[in-house]
Amino acid sequence: MARVSGWAATLVATALAVAAAHPSSAAAAALTVKITDPAGKPVRDAVVTFTPSGGGAIPAEIKSASYVMAQKNITFVPFVLAVPQGATVSFPNRDRVNHHVYSFSPAQPFQLPLYGSGQTRSVKFDHTGTIALGCNIHDSMSAYIRVVDTPYFATTGDDGLVVLKDVPAGAGVLAVWQPLMEDASHEVSRSFSMSANDAAQGFAIKVHAQAPMAGMY
Repeated sequence: MARVSGWAATLVATALAVAAAHPSSAAAAALTVKITDPAGKPVRDAVVTFTPSGGGAIPAEIKSASYVMAQKNITFVPFVLAVPQGATVSFPNRDRVNHHVYSFSPAQPFQLPLYGSGQTRSVKFDHTGTIALGCNIHDSMSAYIRVVDTPYFATTGDDGLVVLKDVPAGAGVLAVWQPLMEDASHEVSRSFSMSANDAAQGFAIKVHAQAPMAGMY
């Protein structure tokens, strides 16, 4: 049997150590999470995240993806938008009236002074946290941007389901945030160790009823 030289053995050992510390994409898998209320009814607008114990670097292509918080029918669309830290969000006005978008949230306050139909503005979000939005012209308008520090995130739709893609194997924290959650922090989380064979996960959360957002011309 051929003998392995000293330098070759060192290379093999180094490669194994790197592989152990940084699981390859082959070890990554999709994770399905369902969010319901205590009665089993699906909950929409819940942001689900998985944060690996060692942290998760956010790839440039995720930061530079298109993130849009539109104004349409005197309503912000969507009601909840999840974005990674460092992303830029565009705020197109698709209404026939002017809007003045603002946030007083400590995470990142900002103002987008009055702009009209067909125009757009943008904001880069450098800080994690919750950004509550309003319109200085239309008090009925409200929405939320949730800025996260992990590449593994998604927002539930009407079915209460998300699929987090390419989640690496290993320990981390699985969390759910929803702006109408009765918990004071609007968030629940638990330790979770991801493996390729994991079954779908679930959370049951209590949420307040959402008031109608749309106004009238």
